[in-house]
Amino acid sequence: MCGPGNGRFDGEAAASLDEELWVRGLDYVGGWRDAEDTSEELLHALRAAGLDTGDLRARADATADGSGVVRLAVPVETARELAMLVRVASARLREAG
Repeated sequence: MCGPGNGRFDGEAAASLDEELWVRGLDYVGGWRDAEDTSEELLHALRAAGLDTGDLRARADATADGSGVVRLAVPVETARELAMLVRVASARLREAG
């Protein structure tokens, strides 16, 4: 993860700055901070569920309207495991409801 708040503002993040039109007055940093916190929360939840997050990337970003977004890059095998976890959790929620 990278961004202005943690000193890891790498080339990929800097390149994404050029992809959006920045509008004066929008709180892009607030959206990015929210996404940064949420990306950490997501990684912790995935680890707690037993997924190997070593090759997983959750990158915080902000959209053109200033809202936060988490961009997730997952190896194929991890994506399969994540899909299985979501299916199992969904089934359990339907049974409980």
